[in-house]
Amino acid sequence: MRFVASIVFSVLLALALPVSAQTPLIVGYSDWPGWVAWEIALEKGWFDEAGVEVEFEWFDYVASMEAFAAGRLDAVCMTNGDTLVTGATGRRAQMMLINDFSNGNDMVVARPGIDSVNALAGGKVGVEVGFVSHLLLLRALESVGLSEDDLELVNVRTNETPMVLASGEVDAIVAWQPNSSQSLLMSPGSSAIFTSRNDPGLIYDVLAVAPESLAARRDEWQKVFDVWYRIVDYLAVPENLPEGLSIMADRVGVSPAEYAEFFEGTNILTKAQAKARYEKGEGLESLWGSTRLADDFNVKYRVYAEPQDVEAYLDASFYE
Repeated sequence: MRFVASIVFSVLLALALPVSAQTPLIVGYSDWPGWVAWEIALEKGWFDEAGVEVEFEWFDYVASMEAFAAGRLDAVCMTNGDTLVTGATGRRAQMMLINDFSNGNDMVVARPGIDSVNALAGGKVGVEVGFVSHLLLLRALESVGLSEDDLELVNVRTNETPMVLASGEVDAIVAWQPNSSQSLLMSPGSSAIFTSRNDPGLIYDVLAVAPESLAARRDEWQKVFDVWYRIVDYLAVPENLPEGLSIMADRVGVSPAEYAEFFEGTNILTKAQAKARYEKGEGLESLWGSTRLADDFNVKYRVYAEPQDVEAYLDASFYE
């Protein structure tokens, strides 16, 4: 109860303060190309030019969700499925913009000698159970008529998957960048036998904002929204890409050439493309449809107990 009371007090305090007296908007982000791209605006001073104070705090991914749930952040960069998890178990957020969808960066990586999803039958797969990688694995198995009953799951933290595959403890792992590429490098002869490119729209990456912050500081979030699409327009110009990749690569400590591979597996959406993805539909081309699928997965695997009201998590108003 103390946790709940603390969140309520924080919300009331934020609403009571005039905007001029409020602290900067605080956004948690982590190592994913569609979120590291925010670094371009930070480097170039575009938030200052837009007249909005924003602080971006760097986290490991799971830690960023925990910080948001604890009330330390106004917003956090998450997948659409994990936005439901955070809302059901900690603190509600609304997806106000879509950065991208994964287009190859999430992978099922198999040891040498296994060259298809079918060949996983009877083997061991390391995956962080209940996370988006688990959902990708299920979709891969379903695509060839298998289920997880046809193999043994080994619960492995995503950042440990490269070492676990290299050790020979499992026949395959499931991970996202940079762990998926590290798994390929650390296990010579291994290969990606299924990726998010096989299932586009399964994993959307979004900016999820606390509803109370959206309500109280909408003008500021509008400026953040506009800055994001300045980044998107900048990256769409081929001449800008070397500089953009250099800025992003510096943030995570790799070479621009290496980061170019990560970026290639990330489908950054234009404003028009993202707006279309907010239209309600059953397929993965709809954020609603994709999130419904994630909700079914989360309930089935007891990530949380009750189905979520998916529409309550979506805010398309900035696109309108």
